[in-house]
Amino acid sequence: MAKLSRDSLVNRMFSDAKNYPYGFSRSGDFSINESKALTQYGCLIAALVDGQIQSQSSEDDGLLAAAFGNKEPEGLAEKAWVKYQKQINRTRPGSVYGNHRPTIAEVVDDEDDTVTIEQDDIEVEIEDE
Repeated sequence: MAKLSRDSLVNRMFSDAKNYPYGFSRSGDFSINESKALTQYGCLIAALVDGQIQSQSSEDDGLLAAAFGNKEPEGLAEKAWVKYQKQINRTRPGSVYGNHRPTIAEVVDDEDDTVTIEQDDIEVEIEDE
């Protein structure tokens, strides 16, 4: 495996296909400058936060402190990273109609037959009398 360096991480483009499949700039969550900063510095900040590389400068220390919430973000990359973290870790509101289907549905026929369907285990019970 290749050794990670600060220069190689700055040159690598950062993307999040799970949360932003069409990119940061097309999401509507970030301005053009914020999406550019995330794309350019995201790999570096992610590697610093994950502990894959060590901080080598005061700029790296500032990025780490802002990412962990120890100081207010000052630069564009710091602000964009904090905003990105808030977006992907926000709580999703529940629906008025619930967030899942009922697990058991019971249907009663006219002929006194009871059919029970359990959706979790996909079991079907039919009682005939």
